[in-house]
Amino acid sequence: MINRVVLVGRLTRDPELRTTGSGISVATFTLAVDRQYTNAQGERGADFISCVIWRKSAENFCNFTSKGSLVGIDGRIQTRTYDNKDGQRVYVTEVVVDNFALLESRKDRESRGQNGGYTPNNNGNFNGNFGNQNTTNSQNMGPSNQNMQNNNQSSAPKDPFAGSGDTIDISDDDLPF
Repeated sequence: MINRVVLVGRLTRDPELRTTGSGISVATFTLAVDRQYTNAQGERGADFISCVIWRKSAENFCNFTSKGSLVGIDGRIQTRTYDNKDGQRVYVTEVVVDNFALLESRKDRESRGQNGGYTPNNNGNFNGNFGNQNTTNSQNMGPSNQNMQNNNQSSAPKDPFAGSGDTIDISDDDLPF
């Protein structure tokens, strides 16, 4: 049997971190994932998927993400039931997160927070559309992901560091972790 889920989306609100009676950390959040196709009006719909993450990963997730953060998650679907305070049976389907990845830099996350919404910078950022990328940034892709680029290389930005022989200094503030 296989039960695997991989999602890329944005948080609809800040994750909620709680601690169980036995001291285990658990965080819940909702991930907005764009649908692949548009409707008749050209609008792209989204699915809002409930997720839960446990232990130290939950603490790290809450420390490094907030409403609107672009994240990738890997996990499994779980269903459960419980009786609410009115005695009604409630059915819950959620993704139990095993691993997550932060898909935007700290700088982009902070600028989004200051501007009240997501505003990508102009150097070929991730555009969120894996299947049909019109613009790509080969600097941000590993060798295995470069196959996802379109054959139209003229739209891809040129590498400003190619052939310079210089090292690149990256500040800790630029790292997403």
